[in-house]
Amino acid sequence: MPSAADPSRLDRFTVPDASGHFGRYGGVYVPETLMTALEEIARVYEEAKKDPAFQNELRRHLKEFAGRPTELYFAERLTKHIGGAKIYFKREDLLHTGAHKINNALGQALLAKRMGKPRVIAETGAGQHGVATAAVCAKFGLQCVVYMGAVDMERQALNVFRMRLMGAEVRGVEAGQRTLKEAINEAMRDWVTNVRNTHYILGSALGAHPYPMMVRDFHRVIGQETKEQILAKEGRLPDELVACVGGGSNAIGFFFDFLEDTQVRLTGVEAGGRGIRRGDHAARFEGGKLGVLQGAKTYILQNEDGQIELTHSVSAGLDYAAIGPEHAFYRDRNRIQFAYACDDEVLDVFQLVSRTEGIIPALESTHALVHAIKRAAEMRPDQILIVNVSGRGDKDVQQVQKMLEK
Repeated sequence: MPSAADPSRLDRFTVPDASGHFGRYGGVYVPETLMTALEEIARVYEEAKKDPAFQNELRRHLKEFAGRPTELYFAERLTKHIGGAKIYFKREDLLHTGAHKINNALGQALLAKRMGKPRVIAETGAGQHGVATAAVCAKFGLQCVVYMGAVDMERQALNVFRMRLMGAEVRGVEAGQRTLKEAINEAMRDWVTNVRNTHYILGSALGAHPYPMMVRDFHRVIGQETKEQILAKEGRLPDELVACVGGGSNAIGFFFDFLEDTQVRLTGVEAGGRGIRRGDHAARFEGGKLGVLQGAKTYILQNEDGQIELTHSVSAGLDYAAIGPEHAFYRDRNRIQFAYACDDEVLDVFQLVSRTEGIIPALESTHALVHAIKRAAEMRPDQILIVNVSGRGDKDVQQVQKMLEK
């Protein structure tokens, strides 16, 4: 349960500590064979953070290749339809490859080059991180292998083809539930075997230190732009920010620069799936427990024996048993609130937003939109709510069509 920590006494730059801990969360729980690689990544990243040439090159690629800055868009018709607070969309769906994932993929690809690692591996669930990684590897001439659960490959067939079109090798994973968790397992096995010439571009704010910190930092641009844009448009900060949370990369990047603005409510939305019953959802704060998974200590859906529970979500990108450790830390400090959205609600709002705004959001992002619409209806017309539309729904339209036909 969250503690009674005072959210007004926050300094977001105090975490993680030197050992990669966000309070009791995070850390480094990996085989000894990966310790040298993680230490190298941490050292090289700290150097790159202070290197103006690296930062300038990253900014240039974010602008010229990815398409930053993305727009802050007033959803006028949706706002009128709901009849409450003004709803803005942060349009990460406008980025090259279709989602926020390109921010982190570019940053880590530059780190791979800096470390002299010619081979890159990645995992992907919804496919957007895999597509972003394939794109940056094509751009920089790096060998690319992407691991993807067989179930996700079937429901995200378009993204599988996009990855292969850009030269990536996509390896299907048939183990276990055949989704994101298993894809990460296989990527880590590959990394252990090929650690000398391979960099693992982990796609979310998960895993062992320094990944949660590093992925967060590469996505901070989302919140930095949002703050500047809303001040220009409205002359003040918003009342609430809402983002979907799988591992939590888009959300922590969106929230980070607002953490000390305690008048701004921050809400992460998990996958409620078919309902909060064992095996039917992926809402880690609804029945999850503290544990260790794939490199970090955090909230995990697990049974009494510590075995990882089955998960379910209509969205492949939220179908994961653990949440990023920084999210758990700020939940304990009452700074980030969490809610969940269920599959049926997501399908309804997916259609509503498409029809009212002409914007087809990713199923992942639609979880945030479900909660944002509920919140906006409870708020006054003079209040402001911003939703991070973390990706576009091109990848999901065939899946949604099949479900609606049923």
